This record gives sequence, C-alpha cells and structure tokens, in this order.
Amino acid sequence: MTTALDRAFPGFRSFDVERGGVRLHGRAGGMGPPLLLLHGHPQTHAIWHGLAPALSDRFTVVALDLRGYGDSGRPPADPLHLNHSKREMAADALHVMRTHGFERFGVLAHDRGARVAHRLAADHTGAVSRMMLLDIAPTLSMYENTTDAFARAYWHWFFLIQPPPLPEALIDSDPVRFVRSVMGKRHAGLAAFAPFALAEYERCAGTPGSAVSICEDYRASASIDLEHDREDVSAGRKLAQPLRVLWGEHGAVGRSFDVLGLWRERALQVSGRSVACGHYIPEEAPGELLAEALSFFTTPSKE
Repeated sequence: MTTALDRAFPGFRSFDVERGGVRLHGRAGGMGPPLLLLHGHPQTHAIWHGLAPALSDRFTVVALDLRGYGDSGRPPADPLHLNHSKREMAADALHVMRTHGFERFGVLAHDRGARVAHRLAADHTGAVSRMMLLDIAPTLSMYENTTDAFARAYWHWFFLIQPPPLPEALIDSDPVRFVRSVMGKRHAGLAAFAPFALAEYERCAGTPGSAVSICEDYRASASIDLEHDREDVSAGRKLAQPLRVLWGEHGAVGRSFDVLGLWRERALQVSGRSVACGHYIPEEAPGELLAEALSFFTTPSKE
C-alpha cells in the first residue's frame, strides 16, 4: 500500500541496513553526487519531504533515520550512553553510505542530525566533502554558554538528561502530547508541519523503546559527546571541509549564541546566515533552503 510519505518521496526506495545489530532505515533516490540527509529530534527522515524530490534531480539522496528515531532500531541504554553517542550515530551514517557505494559525500543535516554530522566530519575527515548544518552551534559551546533564555526555550535539553525512569515515563505516558509540546511551542507552531509528516513523528515517538532512545540521545550529548568534543578542542583539531551554517532568525539558537563565531572556532571554512523562520528550517522554509543547498553543494571544492 502506498502511503502519503511514499508519495512525498517519488522515485525513492526504502532501505534497511544493519550495523552492530541495529537496523538503520531510510530512503534513497536520484542520480548524481551523493548527498546524505540527517534529521533532528523528535522527527524522522520525513522532514526532507519538501526538498528531497528536487534534490534528487541533481544528487543521489540518502535520507536516514537516526538510531532511536523513525523506523531505525532502538539500541538499549548503557551506563556511559555509548550506544546513543554521536560517534556511534556517525559510524551508522558512514556505514549506510558505504553500503550504497559512497566513500565520500556531502551532508545536509538539521538539529540532532547536525550534531551527528559534526562528529561524522570530525571522525571521518575523508568521507565528508562539504557540509551544511541547520540551526545548531557546537554542542560543547552551547552547554558552556547556556543562558537563562536558552534554558527556558530548550527546556527539553535539561529534562531529558535527568536520570531514568522519570523522563521516559512521562514521554511514554503520551508520546503524541510530547511531540506536539516540543514542536508546537516554537515560532511557527504546528502549522509548519504537513499533516502526514506530523503523523509520522507521532507514530514513531510511540514505537516501543523510543522514549529510552530519545533520553539516551540527550544524555549522551551532555556526557560522552562532550568528552569527544573536548578531545578535539584540546588537540587543536578543526573541521577542514567547507561548512555552511543556517539558523532560524526567530529561533533560540541564533538569539542566544554567536553561531558563526562559535563555528569558526571549530572549523576552517565557515559561511552562513540566518533564515526568516524558526527552528524547523526544512519545513518552515523549504524553498529557501533548497536554493541554498543547490548553490552550496554544486560549488566545486578547492582541494
């Protein structure tokens, strides 16, 4: 049976790849240079429905559900949160791209997926040719420079890292309410999301194990991921790939942080600007993002 999500990705095929016992689900389609798309929380690869068909005219597009999200697997929690570290998620993404025959590729990523992309580019420098990150500053910088305004806007960062089982229990008690509370209280409200996409986010949040994975994702970001980031900073390592950063003019990240300044501390080739929308750029401003992506990813790298 063809679903609304299938119709939103015409010409794409679904795939399932396994790595270390974790199923990795997504869609791939198009022809041309490879481009990996990574979504954020509490979403799935469905966020790209407004861009993927047009991108597939120029690129081979691979849209992945991160482990713990969408129809990918939910690995168990562990004391050090290693199973949900951005290093593991980055290794997932690399494995998926290699399974599709790609050793080097571009990355377009939003929110949590952009944090995975950052780690992917840092750990596997030869794999990522260029990268566009949406509405994030470096994780370490955001934790070290958190303000009262940011903490209030991103309350879930601090709620989800609390010890189990309270955060998991509250999410599991009403996953739909959790999704709508997190997503609907930002700049554009729930009107920014296509009904079929919102239904997909709600369905996947209710999948058994989702609450554990969501919390573990954030616990990893506040622990093991920061250790990895500090190692990079201590060693003086910076991203060498061309990096384009976009952030929502009406979002908390741009209001709370010097986004370009912080990325220039972590990367050698950085450009970017704000977009006249909120946090969910792929769904609030798909046309503007598409133009940015086509321009950035078709620019020859100086290598």
